Amino acid sequence: MSQTRALVSTHRATRAYEPTTVLRGTLDDAAGLLASAGSVAVLTGAGVSTDSGVPDYRGPTSQRATPMLYSEFVHDEANRRRYWARSFQGWGRMGRADPNPGHLALARWEHAGGDCPMTGLVTQNVDGLHESAGSRRLVTLHGRIADVVCLACGDVSSRAEVQDRLAELNPGVRLREDAGHAELRPDGDAVVDEWADFRVAACRRCGGVLKPDVVYFGEPVPTDRVRAAYETVDAAGALLVAGSSLTVMSGLRFARHAARTGKPVVIVNHGATRADELATVRLDLNTSVALTGLAERLDVA
Repeated sequence: MSQTRALVSTHRATRAYEPTTVLRGTLDDAAGLLASAGSVAVLTGAGVSTDSGVPDYRGPTSQRATPMLYSEFVHDEANRRRYWARSFQGWGRMGRADPNPGHLALARWEHAGGDCPMTGLVTQNVDGLHESAGSRRLVTLHGRIADVVCLACGDVSSRAEVQDRLAELNPGVRLREDAGHAELRPDGDAVVDEWADFRVAACRRCGGVLKPDVVYFGEPVPTDRVRAAYETVDAAGALLVAGSSLTVMSGLRFARHAARTGKPVVIVNHGATRADELATVRLDLNTSVALTGLAERLDVA
């Protein structure tokens, strides 16, 4: 029995999800499997951006953080003031983040094709780094932190513009040069102690409540994005998951869908994921190293 078939047999024999790190296969195994599948869809999470200085929520070195819920933001003015005071600090660092080798490898993969063309990239990240790297066949499941939407009239404005307005409204608030890993979160939210007097910008068009155009915890993902993500997975012969623990259903459903429809699943992540039992090849590697290595092996470097 070949090594790849042995891996498939191991996958089929595995039933119970164990919340522990699982090592199953190598980069060569992953590349061979993807090449034989003919095409790939990629699903990324916050772990892909950690090498760009953007922390994740659930990685082995991440700090415990409780993100704001959608209902908390929408229904409580004090919560909105607290959020925007934190975002005012966090945006400075998020806005300066650059794509890392993992982002760049995926962009090259999309444009080069090689032995395993990419049907598209679905990301749970809101940091915009895939776009900056050059990815174009992209589904941003949770939106973009660079955009701000009015909850009343739907007008979309630039987060950079809102940052300037917040600075004008709060001239006494000094931006910290470095929020620090423990104080910055993947959605650009940063910890601040004093926020009660922070002044929040309103919509220029109608005076309504402004919200970052990202999906908060407790907020549904827009149906058109979910549909586009399923179409991306359905068009591919395999699914590659990189840098996501798949803890929330938003991403997990696509891994389950791929496995249910008979597509092999390759997972690259530090620490366990909720889809480990579905993986034909499971690698506990740095995502920049793994994605660059896969691109080289699939002749898209």
